[in-house]
Amino acid sequence: MSATPQKNRASRRVLAAAAGLATVGALVAAMPAGAHDRGHGHGGGHGHGHKPRTVDVQLLSFNDLHGNLEPPAGSAGNVSKTHPDGTVESIPAGGVEYLATSLRTARKGNPYSVTAAGGDMVGASPLLSGLFHDEPTIEALNKLDLDVTAVGNHEFDEGATELARLQNGGCHPVEGCYEKGKEFEGADFPYLAANVTEEKTGKPLLKPYTVWKKKGVKIGFIGVTLEGTPNIVTANGVKGLKFHDEVETINKYARELDRKGVKSIVALIHEGGAPASTSYNYDCDSPGAGDGISGPIVDIAKGITPKVDALVTGHTHQAYVCTVPDPSGKPRMVTSASSFGKLYTDTTLTYDRRTKDIVRTSVKSANHVVTRDQPKAPDMTRLIDRWNKLAAPIANRPQGWISADINGRGSTAPEKPLGNVIADAQLEGLAPADKGGAEVAFMNPGGIRADLVHKASGSEGDGVVTYGEAFTVQPFTNMMNVVDLTGAQLVTALQQQVSGSNEASPKILQVSRGLTYTLDLTKSGADRVVVGTIKLNGEAIDPARTYRVAMNEFLAGGGDGFPALGQGTNKLVGASDLDLFNAYLAAHSTATAPLAPPATDRITVIK
Repeated sequence: MSATPQKNRASRRVLAAAAGLATVGALVAAMPAGAHDRGHGHGGGHGHGHKPRTVDVQLLSFNDLHGNLEPPAGSAGNVSKTHPDGTVESIPAGGVEYLATSLRTARKGNPYSVTAAGGDMVGASPLLSGLFHDEPTIEALNKLDLDVTAVGNHEFDEGATELARLQNGGCHPVEGCYEKGKEFEGADFPYLAANVTEEKTGKPLLKPYTVWKKKGVKIGFIGVTLEGTPNIVTANGVKGLKFHDEVETINKYARELDRKGVKSIVALIHEGGAPASTSYNYDCDSPGAGDGISGPIVDIAKGITPKVDALVTGHTHQAYVCTVPDPSGKPRMVTSASSFGKLYTDTTLTYDRRTKDIVRTSVKSANHVVTRDQPKAPDMTRLIDRWNKLAAPIANRPQGWISADINGRGSTAPEKPLGNVIADAQLEGLAPADKGGAEVAFMNPGGIRADLVHKASGSEGDGVVTYGEAFTVQPFTNMMNVVDLTGAQLVTALQQQVSGSNEASPKILQVSRGLTYTLDLTKSGADRVVVGTIKLNGEAIDPARTYRVAMNEFLAGGGDGFPALGQGTNKLVGASDLDLFNAYLAAHSTATAPLAPPATDRITVIK
């Protein structure tokens, strides 16, 4: 689920219209201590005056919230559950009002409770948070009593300086304070970035670890993002930073914590895996430990020192609770809670007061759905209402009309209906000679962050696409580029969807109308793209000919594992992706003639 990262939007966001708006900041700044002050435990202690030898620590975790304060719309807001009879139920989930209630309910009766996250709390956010540089989300996380999170790749979308502001507070350097008399207070939980260092000094950008303490119980948390972050974030976002190997970094700091007497350690890792089923209740330890999960996290888990007792992961937006053997061959818990606040993980860590370590054989974990049939947390409702009032002048403007859901993020197919709409919008906007003369457009699938949903999200009426909904689909405000590429480079780029760094987890580009080819998934690597079938407007691609190709600046920089797209020349910079998307909606839909979901017939898939 490659996430597209993207560029400092400050200077070009549509805030001209919102200049009169103002944003917030007063955050509740209490270091979250985890729970009520009562003793608890079971096991070894007997008689009066003796503390029990073990105590159960509740670890609540989630990941990849991406600023989804309101319940995600459409299929992106559902989780799948498989019942014993094999039927699959789709359950609406998520929304910070419900997440707060779920976490607060789960903490009851657990005096030793700590809440941690696996990165991408912000970035690629819906307009309610994204318009205000994610200050609303940080405020919500403070109210949720989040104790600690790792950074994810999206925490770098707007660069290290903006990440430091999210941690430390202060109003935005360009847009200032959004609410009169209120300064943004920053996160009252630490962001951990153990494997991110400054190139000039070699020092960690943020804290590498933190130690949570409660009545003599000590648990260390080490936080890392994926080493490949620079490949999925624009160059500006990671300028001056180095990203190091996840395993080596975690092992280094685990030794340091161990020397300091912290024997219980949890790693927060913004990298993940792919379970064999998308159902949240799938048993990925069947038939054996970790047999049902694949992807980068498996090798990472197998390499991390046994000193680490559990791994909270993220990035792939999947749900899993697995045990993967550590280097000594012992099973160790590896969890991920889907995305957008739709699930949370509840893990029991049994802490031995004598050894100061976690009894690994006693670790239990399960994912739970953040259902929408529970009471909303009133403080979160107030927070959302407050920010919605500030966003309303921009968010509610109609951009176009649709006749039915047009799925993007919620589509699991290689060719997505919304991907076709976006690519067509980019081609149409950049085809005129004075706009770049584009002949074909490519869109990266990870940059499509939501579906266009027919049902009204507010008072606009069914079928109306508002500016806020369009922003939620394309929140990066990437500038568009049109470049010269040869036919040979085009073919290579299509092969890079399924080879190189994308071989294990293909990234299928969304293509504009007129480009057709066959994807043969029975083959492996670059051979999956059947070169003889690649045609533009019915004609075979000529390897020697030069084509004008439109794509966002992230892809044009070779991002997402497409070095061939980074070889373009004769670059023309056009409007933003969001502006072209909105212009296309306006040109191709009216209230009486709404835009219908397009056919998905550009990529022929052989399975």
